[in-house]
Amino acid sequence: MAKRRAPWADEVGDTLVVRVTPRASAARITAERSADGSLALRVAVTAAPEDGKANAAVVALLAEVLGLPRSALAIVRGQTARMKTIRIDRGP
Repeated sequence: MAKRRAPWADEVGDTLVVRVTPRASAARITAERSADGSLALRVAVTAAPEDGKANAAVVALLAEVLGLPRSALAIVRGQTARMKTIRIDRGP
């Protein structure tokens, strides 16, 4: 059975800013609305923040939920920070 896309997936543009929690008990994405109505995502992954493991887990989880290949997502800012900016390439 294929995993369903998240209800907020269609609202995601070319870039996405997420707050990451590594070493969480379970992998999950929580979407919240900020005061200005923009989408704010919190991504929890079970991987430790060492050797890029947590970053890879974030990209894999987001790609799965967005219904895109992992190669379509790239962390462009925040490689070592909790706040990350992720570029999304949806192709032609």
